[in-house]
Amino acid sequence: MDFNHSDITRQVSDTARDFARQHIRPHALEWDESQHFPIDLFKEMGKLGLMGVLVPEQYGGAGLGYYEYIAIIREVARVCGGVGLSLAAHNSLCTGHILAFGDESQKQRYLPKLATAEWLGAWGLTEANTGSDAANMQTTAVRDGDHWILNGTKNWITHGRSGDVAVVICRTGEPRTSGNSTAFIVEKGTPGFSGGKKENKLGMRASETAEMIFDNCRIPDTQRLGEVGEGFRQSLKVLDGGRISIAALSIGIARGAYDAALQYSKERQQFGQPISNFQGISFKLADMATEIEAAELLTHQAAGLKMAGLPMTREAAMAKYYASEVAVKVSNEAVQVFGGYGYTKDFPVEKFYRDSKLCTIGEGTSEIQKIVIAREILK
Repeated sequence: MDFNHSDITRQVSDTARDFARQHIRPHALEWDESQHFPIDLFKEMGKLGLMGVLVPEQYGGAGLGYYEYIAIIREVARVCGGVGLSLAAHNSLCTGHILAFGDESQKQRYLPKLATAEWLGAWGLTEANTGSDAANMQTTAVRDGDHWILNGTKNWITHGRSGDVAVVICRTGEPRTSGNSTAFIVEKGTPGFSGGKKENKLGMRASETAEMIFDNCRIPDTQRLGEVGEGFRQSLKVLDGGRISIAALSIGIARGAYDAALQYSKERQQFGQPISNFQGISFKLADMATEIEAAELLTHQAAGLKMAGLPMTREAAMAKYYASEVAVKVSNEAVQVFGGYGYTKDFPVEKFYRDSKLCTIGEGTSEIQKIVIAREILK
């Protein structure tokens, strides 16, 4: 099925595909090996409007919808999951949070810089001891007159070191109580705010993942996003949209692995014929194609609800859960189709395999998605 719903979606998809093939594919292996985070690449994507996809034109963004957003992430991740991850995190988390909950002055100040990639965005919720249990966060913000003082460390943050601005959720009340946290915008260079350890990861190695450290970091109350105590509730809404991002990322990785496996199966000769002629291989390809299509249907269903302003917590969780598991399964099968060659870095499927696993963990594990889905269907 063609998920490019309009001429605009098709044009955007083609632009992202061409950009990925020209500017990402030649360097993907090198960036993966060295864990190089290609900041200049994102500046170039900003010029094309890919870093502010959902930001209205009045704030310097592309003013596009979720169908276009899915297409962009899919086409980039089809070449490199790491670049796709950074693209998704910048758009949906930091930029998305300010777009959804910032006041007009905050939107005017930050969205134009983020939408053009003049500034790179980070978003901090997770901590070392509070991954899925985010409501028990230990990073605090204490009010001091018309300022706040932030202390603590956020972990597993995309662009934790290189981000120019971060949205960070801090505890402003008692742990695990309703309304116990608040969101703030913190700019790079603010005294007491620094990047920490960069993680050495299995996959997504071209995407920077690092700590954000707050040591008596003092910021004015004008940097607060929304009301005091709304931080966690805001985060859950941001994550609903973020799950569509990760689903799209998963689909891109799965499609990249499938494309490679399909082509290889037609070229690889065994017993005097292409291995695609053998049922053992052709059935793998049939399963892969079917599951990718199903994942795309779920993801576009969630996107349609999101754009219509309708509740989509269940649908977004379903899309993220299913698509991420499909990415792992399809990538695994792609390695199997390649056989021994699939286990080497001479071919792209081992990278897709490594990149895919994060999709089942980031922005809520598969287990958390099942909790969300179960709660929704048992209401």
